[in-house]
Amino acid sequence: MPELLRVLELSGCIVTIDAMGCQKKIAKEIKEADADYVLALKGNQETVHEEVKAFLDHVLAQTQVQLPPGAKRPKAAANLAFLETVEKDHGRFEIRRFYQSAELDWFADREKWEGLKSVGMVESVREVAGKSTTERRYFLSSLELEIGTFARACRGHWGVENKLHWVMDVCFREDQSRARTGYAAENLATLRRLALNLLKREKLKNEVSKASNSMAGWDKRLFTKNIGDLMRLP
Repeated sequence: MPELLRVLELSGCIVTIDAMGCQKKIAKEIKEADADYVLALKGNQETVHEEVKAFLDHVLAQTQVQLPPGAKRPKAAANLAFLETVEKDHGRFEIRRFYQSAELDWFADREKWEGLKSVGMVESVREVAGKSTTERRYFLSSLELEIGTFARACRGHWGVENKLHWVMDVCFREDQSRARTGYAAENLATLRRLALNLLKREKLKNEVSKASNSMAGWDKRLFTKNIGDLMRLP
């Protein structure tokens, strides 16, 4: 990952990476490239994840407490930034609540994360076919306290991720694959993405779809060209 970051022109960009990329050296590379980051936290940074989760869950709970007249909320709760979005699509109803805090004095490892300026949480409440689920995700970020920017960065990341997953599942049936032995799953995933990139280069109607996959199978010229392009890859 650091090698890839070095060859990209990132100045002025916001780099979003899932949990596997939440590493101190990657945060450093991004800041040295004059960019900002929003890094997802999960099990790979278990201690940091638990600390950020405990802090934001506690601060959010403080914002929901009914105060007596004249009482003031703690500083972190008073300054917690918030934004809510609602989406409805094909029987799916989703509320996303974005929270961001620049209060970091509690975080012992703050200086070890290059350029760290805020922590964030996204709470997703989904309702599909009458069933409701709630999920919270936590983030480290070099962004200043600007909830709109944080929310756009998170949503942009999921948009790319969800679109790729949809194509891989619907058009290439990736989720139905039962390849489990050795490197079979990894190799097939690589081949699917190579095929996707080759199909995208063709001037087919609309986006890559089942139809364009079928066209590659029915059209001998297109099939031969794509295989030839694949064989020429280094």
